Amino acid sequence: MKFALGIDIGGTNTVIGLVEYGGIVRDVRSIPTCGYASFAEYLENVRREAVALQQAHPRLEIVGVGIGAPDANHYTGVVESASNLEWECPVDLRQGFADALGYPVVVTNDANASAYGEMMYGAAKGVKNFVQITLGTGLGSGVIINGQILTGKTGFAGELGHSNLITGGRDCGCGRKGCVETYVSATGICRTVFELLSLRRGESSLRNISAEKLTAKDVYTAAVSGDPIALEAFDKTGDWLAQAMADVVVFLSPEMIVFFGGLTHSGEYLMAPFRKYYARYCMKNFHDTVVFTNSELKESDAAVLGAAGLVWNMILSS
Repeated sequence: MKFALGIDIGGTNTVIGLVEYGGIVRDVRSIPTCGYASFAEYLENVRREAVALQQAHPRLEIVGVGIGAPDANHYTGVVESASNLEWECPVDLRQGFADALGYPVVVTNDANASAYGEMMYGAAKGVKNFVQITLGTGLGSGVIINGQILTGKTGFAGELGHSNLITGGRDCGCGRKGCVETYVSATGICRTVFELLSLRRGESSLRNISAEKLTAKDVYTAAVSGDPIALEAFDKTGDWLAQAMADVVVFLSPEMIVFFGGLTHSGEYLMAPFRKYYARYCMKNFHDTVVFTNSELKESDAAVLGAAGLVWNMILSS
């Protein structure tokens, strides 16, 4: 039986999955992404895990390797720079993994890989025009048009998280100010909480948590208990998300927008204000033209499935 090796390179861990064409993850291994003396040492650790997977499933044939990685160029397979990876960049992932593993390799950025997995195996299965929005530490986005990843000239198209939401707003790690992800993300909602705490005098359980320790889960827990600061933070986050999505819908006219990532676990605390404000901001011609839904994929599997899916696409296209 033929399998693809799907690899999700995260800032903390690298997940390596043995994936069937139908989307079944037969086996998974994980290693730390960082803590190595060099990229070559990291590659050797990945190779060992790949060999261990093969030895554990000797009757399976690996036909190729798909990789999703932060800031990976879809065309060149190179990571020019990535703030959450400690390798000395640029790093040629495609050539490095091909040499180490001995299989054909296809590379894209992690958000694109996740979106491709959603199209092949998740909520967007059968949908040819959609956007996946990852609401995690930052805001990632993968755009699928006519069943293909939108990559643009440079290979980095669809970076919604770094489009401008508020001119001269919050500092962003990309060097700009006011990017969407500084407001609409797990990190963003925590920043909103502390801004509100400085402006409001009322009681809040969130006053007892330092900026270094506050998490989006803390904000959610406080909202469930009726904390007014937490509820206002979710209301503002839903407002900003609605502004961003109204622009996406007008610009791309997708059939579906799929929300993914940790902040989506907040449920109606985020989505109720989002729907309220989206109805206000959406251009009249686009009302009721798009379905908003949450991902059906496990967070740990999405990028692995998408990366493996790119292998099947490469094989079927060749």
